[in-house]
Amino acid sequence: MTSRPLRCAVYTRVSSDAGLEQDFNSLDAQRESAEAYIKSQAHEGWRMVRDRFDDGGFSGGSMERPALQKLLDHIRQRRIDIVVVYKVDRLTRALADFAKLVELFDTHKVSFVSVTQAFNTTNSMGRLTLNVLLSFAQFEREVTSERIRDKIAASKRKGMWMGGVVPHGYRVVERKLHIVEAEAAEVRQIFDLYLAHGSIRAVQRELRAQGVRTRKRALATGRVIGGIFFTNGPLDHMLRNRHYIGEINHKGRSWPGEHAAIVDRAIFDQVQEKLVGKRRARVANHEKSRALLLGRLFNDAGERMTPTYAVKNGVRYRYYISVSAMQSRARTSSSVHRVHAESIETAVIDALQDARRAQGEMDGRRCARSADRTDATKDIPHNPTTLPHPGSDATRRARILVDERLARAVVHPDHIEIVWRDGAEAASSARTTIVPWIRPSLTRRREILEPTAASSPGRLMEADERDRLIRAIALARKWLGELIAGAIPDPAALAAREHKSERSIRMTLSLAFLDPALIAAAVDGRLPRGYGVSRLVDLPPAFDDQWRALGLARPA
Repeated sequence: MTSRPLRCAVYTRVSSDAGLEQDFNSLDAQRESAEAYIKSQAHEGWRMVRDRFDDGGFSGGSMERPALQKLLDHIRQRRIDIVVVYKVDRLTRALADFAKLVELFDTHKVSFVSVTQAFNTTNSMGRLTLNVLLSFAQFEREVTSERIRDKIAASKRKGMWMGGVVPHGYRVVERKLHIVEAEAAEVRQIFDLYLAHGSIRAVQRELRAQGVRTRKRALATGRVIGGIFFTNGPLDHMLRNRHYIGEINHKGRSWPGEHAAIVDRAIFDQVQEKLVGKRRARVANHEKSRALLLGRLFNDAGERMTPTYAVKNGVRYRYYISVSAMQSRARTSSSVHRVHAESIETAVIDALQDARRAQGEMDGRRCARSADRTDATKDIPHNPTTLPHPGSDATRRARILVDERLARAVVHPDHIEIVWRDGAEAASSARTTIVPWIRPSLTRRREILEPTAASSPGRLMEADERDRLIRAIALARKWLGELIAGAIPDPAALAAREHKSERSIRMTLSLAFLDPALIAAAVDGRLPRGYGVSRLVDLPPAFDDQWRALGLARPA
């Protein structure tokens, strides 16, 4: 007899929940056999614990089963000495999961016994037998999966609905798709809007204005999802979904379906032509884009920052904006959703060049490369994004530097976190550099207010730019006077009167607080070119900080 009783837990599982309502089901049969085996080992001190560990309707391909997790918790608490199952595949059908279980059993000195397959994991022969049996169990599972996949593919070729997320505009009745007229009208409207505007973002704004939302649906867990405004991704998927012309999709192909179409095929084909054209144009624009940080810039909430631009008075201003801001979704917790492209690119390029110089990397690896690639080791002119053409030599060197060195850049309100590599090789170790950065972080210029004799007068601000700035400053002072006198209660009322956004009003008002010396320089036209309204709004309140943020030297 053993010196202490061995606590035995019986684990049972069945993949389907069919028949579980019967008085004596498959789980009961497994438990009965296991209990009889434990009683036969009573002379060895085996005793069954009271807790039941039964998983009805759960596949053995996953360990996410409530009873199994409960059993593992008991094992970790050292409340079990032996796990007894009817067959090994009741515990798991995956070799990888079995390896994890055996490791856990060994750690807590727990034995594993199968009633119908005589072995014990406390000895090497038992482990070998168990691995062989589990290999066959996994083979059976994979063959079953292949058979199910083949059946689904054959059924879809016949146009049958085989489950999945039901497309907006349909509902499932007796395993067939039927049109929901109210939702179908919304689907047709989405296709018509895209043909009219040619922009998914424009469609999204129209739907949001009309209050059109996605369908609500309940998950198996009971959680309800949906009921939100359409975003770019779902709209793009909907416009490409061939279900709406009466077809069934499967692995990139489609066949005539049993369900009725919602969208006319001619309209659907026109939409596809527009989508393909937009995609080609987008790819071409990205290839020649001056956005050096494309795909590598994120805000502090982890959102990717996408390049975009705005044109005002014939001048093109480049930005990076967050995905949520671009899609007009609810903003994330980040306070950084829009940054000037030139400022952020200059800061990153400067940091990469400083890191390269500090590292002293002018070694044989670069010299062994072609002359075209060797040019990348040269210093890149400050603010390379303002070069006249994206294919220029300096911009090309900047792209090479970013491709070889930059892993990612994360924008915070007061600094940039730059993750860079020692070299272009994938095995190069990643390092992190923190660069101070002030929002709105207008472009830093290594220039002084008063041009020297060697300076080119062409670098001074243009007359139209100067006039726009002076008019904006005058308007800001007029509005500020009205607010101080009480003629206007607050900026919100002013925005309503001027038919502008409150943010636009506040940014213009900030011009009323510029340093008088800065205003005098603007009136005289002595500011550098590019220092117009967009660069001078929302500066810090302190005069010295204003000059510092602009990268200019304050006159004595």
